[in-house]
Amino acid sequence: MRNRQARAEEQAQAIDLTPMLDVVFIMLIFFIVTASFIKTPGVDVSRTEALSADSKKAAILVAINSNNEIWIDKNLVEPDEVKLQLIRLHTENPKGGLVIQADNASSVETLGVVADAALEIGLVDIAVSTLTE
Repeated sequence: MRNRQARAEEQAQAIDLTPMLDVVFIMLIFFIVTASFIKTPGVDVSRTEALSADSKKAAILVAINSNNEIWIDKNLVEPDEVKLQLIRLHTENPKGGLVIQADNASSVETLGVVADAALEIGLVDIAVSTLTE
């Protein structure tokens, strides 16, 4: 009889952590799903203003800074390597488009190099990122 009372007391003192773990996992899933995943090219650019604009989601984001340096996935890319980088990113997400963030002081030739490389690999959804008024 004494053993039965001791076992009952041991079971009463044990804390069941299962509901707490369920709540923690549900909260973790909630934060992962609601987090916004923002792509950044790796360099800040001063974009030009536009009178009209359409919003697009970019699968591939390329930045051109004021020194005409091309940045893809937070890495500085040489102009002759742009096509290879775009091929790699396009194979990861073939339905996505390309958005080019060009600085106000960057040259049109550098923008053309990126756009031409994208057209050569079959990317037709190309946009240039601007600021809206």
